[in-house]
Amino acid sequence: MPKISVEVPAELLDDLDKHVGDEGKFVNRSEAIRASVRKTLDILDEIDEREGRLDDEY
Repeated sequence: MPKISVEVPAELLDDLDKHVGDEGKFVNRSEAIRASVRKTLDILDEIDEREGRLDDEY
C-alpha cells in the first residue's frame, strides 16, 4: 500500500485523535483517515451523479 504524507492542522489532529484508540471508533489514525477519504469520495460521487457529471469509466 502506498504511503503519503500530509500536513494537518493541530486542531484537526486533536479532533481525529478523539475517535482513535480503545475508546474510539478507529484502531489508529490511518484507519480513520482512510475511512474519511472513502466517505468523502462517495459523497462527491453522489453529488456528481446527481449533477450528471459522473463518468461511467470508474
